[in-house]
Amino acid sequence: MNSKQELRRTIKQQKQRYTQEELRKQSEPIISRLLAHPAIRQASTILFYHSLPDEVYTHDAITRLVNDGKQILLPKVIGERMTLLPYSAHLQQGAFGIYEPEDNREEDNPGTKPRLFQTAVIPGVAFDSQGHRLGRGKGYYDRYFNENIFTTDNLPRPYLIGLCFPFQLLEAIPAEPHDLIVDEVIC
Repeated sequence: MNSKQELRRTIKQQKQRYTQEELRKQSEPIISRLLAHPAIRQASTILFYHSLPDEVYTHDAITRLVNDGKQILLPKVIGERMTLLPYSAHLQQGAFGIYEPEDNREEDNPGTKPRLFQTAVIPGVAFDSQGHRLGRGKGYYDRYFNENIFTTDNLPRPYLIGLCFPFQLLEAIPAEPHDLIVDEVIC
């Protein structure tokens, strides 16, 4: 099995074979399947991500879900931590070039309270059929979910959907106990 760093390099090389326009075109059927998914249709609040140019394109899907009356939460990186804030049409470029909600006030913001979402759409460099996720290596999603969601209380666990291109779905990914595992991968 390849190391995480080797897999990240391999996937990056595969992504570079496509133009941004080609990746956007490849995103369309993936997003169609995602938007038709019962976990998306039934959720009132969804944790999403605002895609980078090399990820499954999510911008139009976010707009569509907001127009359908869904509350969308987006991650915002503050130092070494990730918090969640409600989507706003006015995003600013934050850590790592990712567009995030402008609101810098973490306290008293409903998006910062864990468990307010029923479904989460999670990006990844790669996934495997067991739901293991390979992130970009900073651990933001792993820490957020392990500290805020995967606790011992009796609150319902959100349904986690990994989103990727077909070439990002691998046979196996090296996993550590703290690594986030998604319930399903759509590619």
